[in-house]
Amino acid sequence: MSWLPDMEPDCLKQQEQVPVETVIVPNLRDIGDFSVRRVLPAPERRSVGPFVFFDHMGPTEFKPGQGLEVRPHPHIGLSTLTYLYEGSIVHRDSLGFKQVIHPGAVNWMTAGRGIVHSERSPEATGSAPRRLMGLQVWVALPKEHEQRAPSFVHYSVSSLPEVEEAGASVRIIAGDCFGAHSRLETLSPLFYADVRLQPSSRIKIDAEYTERALYVVTGSIEVDGCVFSDGQMAVLRPGAEIVVYSERGAAFAAVGGEPMDGPRHLWWNFVASDKALIEKAKLDWKQGKFGHVPGDSEFIPLPDH
Repeated sequence: MSWLPDMEPDCLKQQEQVPVETVIVPNLRDIGDFSVRRVLPAPERRSVGPFVFFDHMGPTEFKPGQGLEVRPHPHIGLSTLTYLYEGSIVHRDSLGFKQVIHPGAVNWMTAGRGIVHSERSPEATGSAPRRLMGLQVWVALPKEHEQRAPSFVHYSVSSLPEVEEAGASVRIIAGDCFGAHSRLETLSPLFYADVRLQPSSRIKIDAEYTERALYVVTGSIEVDGCVFSDGQMAVLRPGAEIVVYSERGAAFAAVGGEPMDGPRHLWWNFVASDKALIEKAKLDWKQGKFGHVPGDSEFIPLPDH
């Protein structure tokens, strides 16, 4: 499925100064029995703050005995954040961590100079089908931290701050936003929040960060008279304070941060400010220098292109 052309709502075209700068509709990609909606990078926008990659996984229902099977693969120059709405995933990495992530919890893996990990569904315990839906994002590391040692942290649902307003609830995943601070330590100014709106509710989005975007996971939201449905990302204009309204209820991710300290190159699972770092990572993966994931002997070969 190709990128959908000219998805800008008519209401944005009719206004000279609007709070929404760009609308992104993801590209649907099938990965075996699993589908993802690739939001970033997009032709309209390569990144939002340090967020250089944004995938909406599922929603998918696996048949009995089937599940997510992402074999060990490498990363450099980024942090990955995995956040689920349905289902569960077992994370394993070359540092020796094994962690099951459930809805509302956070896996934060910093690749630095290099890490290997796998993502699989837990072993099936029954004959019932299993559902999976979530978001995975990549955050480019600042240049001074691209070659840092890799690391991994996990935060349970109960450890993440939540803000409650009339008809709205916000879970602060990363950064400072909505008057609260997440425990998750990041290496650049950014924020990530899981926002839920009840029917006929609204919430204000402050202009605390230069670059911001709203991705609708379920339902629909309205910004300044324009309606955005599930699977759409609305990139906000810098400095615009907005109010998000939902007539029937919605869940959306609010993300953003300050502009990166220069452009980034993305190739396969590698992110770097210098193409030479990517070429080195290619060679290291071919030669088996990244390390191995304990208990998971498979691996994804380096692509030919």
